[in-house]
Amino acid sequence: MIDVILAILAATAQPGAQPGVPEPAAAPVAAQAASTQSSLAAEPQQATGRFTTALEVKPILAATHGSWIHVREFDGQDLLYVTHLWSWRCGLAQVKLGVNGNPPEIWPLPDCHLEEGFPNIIKDEDGMPYRSYPLGSLQQVAVEVTYDDLSTETLVFGRNGQPLH
Repeated sequence: MIDVILAILAATAQPGAQPGVPEPAAAPVAAQAASTQSSLAAEPQQATGRFTTALEVKPILAATHGSWIHVREFDGQDLLYVTHLWSWRCGLAQVKLGVNGNPPEIWPLPDCHLEEGFPNIIKDEDGMPYRSYPLGSLQQVAVEVTYDDLSTETLVFGRNGQPLH
């Protein structure tokens, strides 16, 4: 609960804002990304055996890069799945995806179910871990993962879901 309160406070804080001083015009994408990153707060890193911290999740995601995303053709569409990332979301602070060279956008993660025996479980009310695109349109997907210790990892994947080198 304290994490939620701190996240709300951090999200509403405006460091450096002064009364009566107008805000600058919209910042470039890189500045906006840095602003989003700075609004995140690092969480304590203690192994719990429940896979709810970067300490526990980072080695798993490092070993399973080829499973981070999946592109499936279905019903005349490309479906971009992030099921694997959702399955380890309790150790993540944020996930951003950029499709076909477009700037990455935040893909909201469902809450962790800390009251459950398996906090990373995906429940019906969490929604579906995919988005649809026109058939054949997905060629490249950049994924930026921010762990809850605020370290980041960025990989670019081809249509086949494998990292490009």
